[in-house]
Amino acid sequence: MARLDEAGAAIVDGVAAALPAWVGGRVAWIADAWGRLGSDERAELDARARAAGAAATTRVVAELTRLFATDAADQRSTPLEVVRSATREVGAVLAAAGIPPVERDEFLERSFPDDPYGVTPASLADLGDPDLGPRQLAWGLAKAKVLRAGT
Repeated sequence: MARLDEAGAAIVDGVAAALPAWVGGRVAWIADAWGRLGSDERAELDARARAAGAAATTRVVAELTRLFATDAADQRSTPLEVVRSATREVGAVLAAAGIPPVERDEFLERSFPDDPYGVTPASLADLGDPDLGPRQLAWGLAKAKVLRAGT
């Protein structure tokens, strides 16, 4: 149980540090690929992305904290699933700027219907902190051990 708690706390800390820049980076990546914003529009987009990154971080950290406070047997999502929800803030900023959704393959459309810009992270490490990948794995292993011990 101590390892599960430790891994959860490390994930919260890592996500809190990495998520604001990830949101801004995903917005910038799509905006740069689209390439049709003037300098004033881009400055406004970047400011909105920073605000969205802060809001997403506050929301996601609170959801992760609730998830990790829930008994392991009663958890109905994963840290990655919670973090992936930050694509909604990315999408909202891009849509407000009039940037159209990107073309995605059928698998991505089916798997991530709420991510029209194709920015869903494959793992926690995709947030830009390479330590988050091992933390995600450590959490999963610790949760499995806790659940097995309870049976």
